[in-house]
Amino acid sequence: MLGETMSSSELNPISIHRRALLQNSAYGFGGMALGQLLASSLGDSNASASSPDALGAGTPVPGSMGMLHHAAKAKRVIFLFQSGAPSQLDLFDYKPLLNEKHGTELPDEIRGGQRLTGMSGNQSSLPLVGSPFEFKQHGECGTWMSDQLPYTSKIADDICVVRSMYTEAINHGPAVTFMQTGSMFPGRPSMGAWVDYGLGSENENLPAFVVMTTKNQNSGQPLVSRFWGNGFLPSEHQGVQFRSGADPVLYLSNPQGIDTQSRRSAMDALSKLHQMQLASNADPLVEARIAQYEMAFAMQSSIPEATDFADESEEVFELYGEDSKNPGSFAANCLMARRLAQRGVRFIQLYHKGWDHHGGLPKGLPNQCKATDQASAALVQDLKRLGMLEDTLVIWGGEFGRTNYCQGKLTETSFGRDHHPRCFSLWMAGGGVKPGIVHGATDDFGYNLTEAPVHIHDLHATIMHLLGVDHERLTFRYQGRQFRLTDVHGEVVHDILA
Repeated sequence: MLGETMSSSELNPISIHRRALLQNSAYGFGGMALGQLLASSLGDSNASASSPDALGAGTPVPGSMGMLHHAAKAKRVIFLFQSGAPSQLDLFDYKPLLNEKHGTELPDEIRGGQRLTGMSGNQSSLPLVGSPFEFKQHGECGTWMSDQLPYTSKIADDICVVRSMYTEAINHGPAVTFMQTGSMFPGRPSMGAWVDYGLGSENENLPAFVVMTTKNQNSGQPLVSRFWGNGFLPSEHQGVQFRSGADPVLYLSNPQGIDTQSRRSAMDALSKLHQMQLASNADPLVEARIAQYEMAFAMQSSIPEATDFADESEEVFELYGEDSKNPGSFAANCLMARRLAQRGVRFIQLYHKGWDHHGGLPKGLPNQCKATDQASAALVQDLKRLGMLEDTLVIWGGEFGRTNYCQGKLTETSFGRDHHPRCFSLWMAGGGVKPGIVHGATDDFGYNLTEAPVHIHDLHATIMHLLGVDHERLTFRYQGRQFRLTDVHGEVVHDILA
């Protein structure tokens, strides 16, 4: 029932703001609060209406969508982002021809006049370079992988390797921004923020979007907060960064001398002030501030429990590797990702730097594989063991690929590869993706796509589709037009869907 104080201009469906409607609705906030209290007190009695297991079209979700656009295969996403761009030619895309033609010139007809970076574009010679690593087929599916991935090769039958990814971005900053936000230009919401905005959270005591970076990585391209930012979406949808150490989330702990009851009293008083401000000015920023204060208070109890590995068995630590006991390592972050997924966190993003091998690849790439291979495979195995892989989408990959020719001087013991946006590889597992397949192909030189190209917009559309979201319908109006993660592009890659 609408209050009598609402003017005719406020009733205009074009000019009315959602907050203004709630502000002028009789029992608006009281009704919302009562509904929340009733839902909490009813517990599992309403499971048939809002159970997270009911993933069919029309399933209610707490985000802006209100309900799923279509049946979902995945409830959550874990993105193991390998910043710097791993060399697909030394990991997933086996090209014996490059070994045969090692040291010879990249043919002009293969390059096709395509642009190069400024780092190798001025070289007088572009010598082809084969991989120094041994490739074998693995699993019943027979997927080719390098000997630098001994653990990932053991889960070959559980993953889908996409060999035909491509992007327009040729430098790291725009390329990582593109992969994370769907645009090469800073300022757009990240993928996790879009998911949080559309679907909301499955856990009131934890953020829906969590970010972790591998600690003590002093080299590599910088990881900046815009990669997991909210852009023009409300600020509560930005990723919450977890750090290693005693305080995973900064400024979450109470100051010395302040107990939980005192903090709760202060929160209640602050909430009343915010509600008074909201009643006089329907500002969505005020509502975002209220939500963030309440989430911070809830996390004071939930974060210590979620980040305490004391209840994990020695078998689990052995699965993820010795480094999993070292907080902030990639292995520990993978184990943390599983724990957060168990607790209803919807989008979990791990960042690991150091894959930018312009030189010294024969030594540098094995070091990166040693730090990431076991834990990445363990995450898939652990989720499968717990019965969570079928509704958890795991993604592993970087922002673009590497060249088939050597950047700089090619020697008998060392070489480097430059940036290559025209084709690269990543893998996906669980969450409704076909296991044990390879999608797409490149030419014998590993330079151009020859089969089933997958653009970054297509990847984003597919991820959203698996979550029950129509990427064309999840939009946000900003600066006079509707925006979405995929902009005006993107096609779901149906061939990789189970």
